[in-house]
Parts: sequence; C-alpha cells; structure tokens
Amino acid sequence: MGSKISGKDLIKLGFPQNNTINIGLAQIQRYRKREKKESILLEIKEVLTDPAKFSGDGTWGKVAESLVKPVEVRMHELLKQRVPFSIFGEDLIDEQAKFQLYDALKLPISVAGALMPDAHAGYGLPIGGVLATHQAVIPYGVGVDIGCRMSLSIFDLPASYMKGKDAMLLNILAEHTKFGMYETHRNKSDHEILNRSEFLEIPLLKGLQDKAYRQLGTSGGGNHFVEFGIIDILETRPGWKMGKGSYLAVLSHSGSRGLGANIAKHYTYLAKKQCPLPRHVQHLAWLDLNTHDGQEYWLAMNLAGDYAAACHENIHHRIAKALGKRTILTVENHHNFAWKELVNGQECIVHRKGATPASKGTLGIIPGSMTAPGYLVEGLGHPGSLNSASHGAGRLYSRANAKANFTKAELKNSLVDAGVQVIGGSIDELPMAYKDIEKVMYLQQELVQVLGMFRPKFVRMEG
Repeated sequence: MGSKISGKDLIKLGFPQNNTINIGLAQIQRYRKREKKESILLEIKEVLTDPAKFSGDGTWGKVAESLVKPVEVRMHELLKQRVPFSIFGEDLIDEQAKFQLYDALKLPISVAGALMPDAHAGYGLPIGGVLATHQAVIPYGVGVDIGCRMSLSIFDLPASYMKGKDAMLLNILAEHTKFGMYETHRNKSDHEILNRSEFLEIPLLKGLQDKAYRQLGTSGGGNHFVEFGIIDILETRPGWKMGKGSYLAVLSHSGSRGLGANIAKHYTYLAKKQCPLPRHVQHLAWLDLNTHDGQEYWLAMNLAGDYAAACHENIHHRIAKALGKRTILTVENHHNFAWKELVNGQECIVHRKGATPASKGTLGIIPGSMTAPGYLVEGLGHPGSLNSASHGAGRLYSRANAKANFTKAELKNSLVDAGVQVIGGSIDELPMAYKDIEKVMYLQQELVQVLGMFRPKFVRMEG
C-alpha cells in the first residue's frame, strides 16, 4: 500500500536527497495512502521526469514545485517600524486589539493597515482589523469562518404586514432555518456551487464536498442569526424598485460552515510550517501567492466565499417561499475575506477580518445585536480605512465574561424592553455583551453613508 512507501523508494527513483522527499511522502500519506505502492511510484516517477506537467496538480503540484523552485523556509523577524495605519474610534477599542494590529503592521509583507471602531482581540489579526500585504495571504488574517457574510432581503410589503403575524413569522424561522454543527434540512437542495471544479482538483476539498452538500442553507452557531425585521429606507439609489419608507425584511448572518473551517485549519498549518515567526505572532504566518500552497489556498478561499453566498441564497429562498412573497432588493457582503485591490497604486492582498468592504458606492450591511438596529450603508471609499468599515457593533465582553457577568433574566428583560422575540440565543450573545452600535456608526461617518436602518423583531439563533 502507498503508506509503506519510504524515502529510500524515492531515492531509488532518482529524487534529490533534500526536502522534496519529505514533501512527497507527506502528500502520499495525506492523499494517496490507500492506493497500491506500484501505481503511486509510477506516478511520482513521472513527476520527477516532467515536473512542469504537474504544476498546479492537487496532489503532485507541491512536489513538482519543490523539484523546480523549492519554497524557502526560514525564520522571519518582525520589522522595527510599523507600516502606515489608521484607527477609527480608538477610545472604543481594547488595548490587546491595538497591539495585535501593531504586530501585524511589522510583518515584512505588510503595506498598510487599519482598525475599525468595532474592533476587539482575536486570533492573528484582531476582529475589525484590515491589513494590506504584498503578494501574500494570511489564513488567520481572513479568519476561520471564511466568507462570513451578511445578506438582507427586502420584500414589497409594508412594515404593517407584520402586525398580528407573530406566530406565523416565528414558525417560518423555526421550520425553515437550521443552526449549529448538527442541524440540517430534511429536504436538501442542490446548487451549482457543489459542481465547482475545485472540489475535484484540490484533494482537501474533495473530502469536504459531502459536508458542504449537507450543510447548504444552514447557519453556524455563536452570533449567527436569521431574523425578520423592519427596514426603514432613508435614501434610495437608481434601480431600486422602492421608495423611502418602511418594509418587511429578512437579515441573515453566517459563513462557509465546516467547509471554511477545514480550509482555514489546513492552510494555517501549512503557513506555519513554511513561514516560521516569533511565537507571539505565529498566527500571522502567511502563504506566498507565488507558491503552490498560496495559489491553492486562494482558490479554496474563494470557493468558501462563494459557498457562503450560496448558503444565504438558499436561506432566503426558503423563507421567501414559505412567506409566499418575492423580494425586491437583496444586499450582501463578506466580512471575513481577502481581496486583490489597489493600495496607493500597488496591487495588494487586502484582508478584512470582521470588516465590511466600503469602497465608494459599494453597498453593505452593518448589523447590531439581537435587539439593536443594523444599517444598510453605502461606502464612501476612505483611503485611510483601506475602503473598509466595521462589520457590526463589536464585542464589549468576551463570551466567557458575558456568561460570568449577566443572567438569563437580564437577557429576557432586554428582549421584552425591545419588543423582540428570539428562538434560541444564549447569554453570551445578549445585547449588553456588545458595544453601542450607534456610537460605532457615529465614529465611522467618514467611512459609510447610512441608507437605511433595520430593526429586528423575530430572531432565530442556535439553541
């Protein structure tokens, strides 16, 4: 069997006695260990003979790369000076989050950075952190929940439509939304995303395709939600099929589920192996986009982002069908992702970990908590923020501190006071665990213009 292949076998084939042998054995063990030894050796000998033929191949591309142009593995030290950066709403941001950004600004690959007013400490980049890098992507700069995003659907129904329909709307949320690691829809949906070539060409993704199928149209735990509410449209834009006023809307928050989490784990491991850093910043390890692993992560990340979008599409389709109504406008955006964008005329990789894209004219959603309003916004394209804005209110208390400082009674009272009904939810997600969204919005007036305000009324979360 393939698992019995040794370094001596590869040396006999003519492999150079360097790290290429270790890479070859690792790829065999990870992806081909159940196959016959003879067939594996025939394939890998072909890689040795013609490595260019296997460039980009899911299994052998990394081996081919090592034969032609090995990835340089060396310890990277932080620079003494930070690259340029801006902080918005500094007084609202904890010191740990600032220091996490300061460390990221000293990476040899960094070009510029920013911190949004909802920022708080995370792993790698802080939540609310934005970092532009040169030809490199940081898996933990994107985040574990790749492509975590907001989606808002507005119906051609006045806010008054909700009156007297509490039971109906709560039932739609209970029956047609699924949350957490184990809930899935009884009637599964197919989607073109599941037929993407990356699922066949990247071995890691091949093993995740079934999970992606099962979890399509579901939401994660924690702060992920689906909710009915009222959207007050304050400003309209050309092409919108509605005027100013108040409408029924659905707002959802979720990401790429198990698919994205597994991608993040796998490529963070590879990044740490290839890019050793001082221990306190090891979560900022990067992948060079000119390497096999860097290119493969970029493809996998984009697939995860598109999958997250497909999940929201499915969620909103199910709800609209149950409601028996059509939407007249949908607005959505990622807030855990990396994009190729120009920064000071130079193409960079812009990581937004818990930050909303806000280039000039770009629409986005900035939610509050389960009782606080969210905002439909248009970006103003502020260069200091790297064309970004906050992704929400941001946490005031960590999950552990929220559980230690608040009670179920306080959660219940806050919901009653706000006139909001919740299915699921937990103490660590109660409104008091979050910053004041109105303060956050005030501190980013130069980043976004508010076009509408969403008021949650019926909320579904895990639990």
